[in-house]
Amino acid sequence: MPVDAEPEVEAQEPVARIENAQGRSPLLLICEHASNRLPPRYGSLGLGPEELESHIAWDPGALGVARELSRLLDAPLIHATVSRLVLDLNRDPSAPDSIWTLSERTTIPGNLDLDPTERARRVREVYDAFHGAVDAFADARKAAGQVGAVVSIHSFTPTYRDVERPWEIGLIFDRDERFARSVEAGLRQDEALILGMNQPYSPADRVFHTLERHAERRGLAPLMIEIRNDLIRTEDGQAAWARRLAPLLREGARTL
Repeated sequence: MPVDAEPEVEAQEPVARIENAQGRSPLLLICEHASNRLPPRYGSLGLGPEELESHIAWDPGALGVARELSRLLDAPLIHATVSRLVLDLNRDPSAPDSIWTLSERTTIPGNLDLDPTERARRVREVYDAFHGAVDAFADARKAAGQVGAVVSIHSFTPTYRDVERPWEIGLIFDRDERFARSVEAGLRQDEALILGMNQPYSPADRVFHTLERHAERRGLAPLMIEIRNDLIRTEDGQAAWARRLAPLLREGARTL
């Protein structure tokens, strides 16, 4: 059963949920953009149902892949329960785009002209709550010698601002390439696979915040995985990609 992590945005739903907390794998899985849920106090942020189901609100399919990887690898998983429209957990909270007012071509009315008090509340109740839970869990695992790498699971839209993205999967990494290169070698066995290395994003796009904080600062191997979301819209697609990645992640962990 999932273990709830404190503090909470609301009494009924904590910001971070920890699943398979006793998992024996040396990998820690994180899924920051797992949910499109908006806590009741935010209403719909002025958006319609279609917009709230789209990639601007979350990473469709990412949580399904992460959960199946957690099961296959026996790895702990920490995932968010709040939409990135409230606050993007993969951004430094001081960054202007940690709370989006325009995502791709969609204006988020409920985020316009936020006063400092509201911004501070979101940082405290969302960012600090989530990353504080990850910090506590990662520190305990490291102290026990139970973690060697942090893997962040994401998905990306096939078309962004009218530009097609051909990659089926991308591996995002920075100075520490060891884990990414191991997984790359396994994926390259499929010559038909369209693999992006630091595509469709790279650390230069400031998407590496979670891994900087929770992997690099602890001397753990970081890896961000981006899967094109049309490939993981269904449970079958999510399970298929998890089965494809699990042995590669397991093998990569042995090299750490």
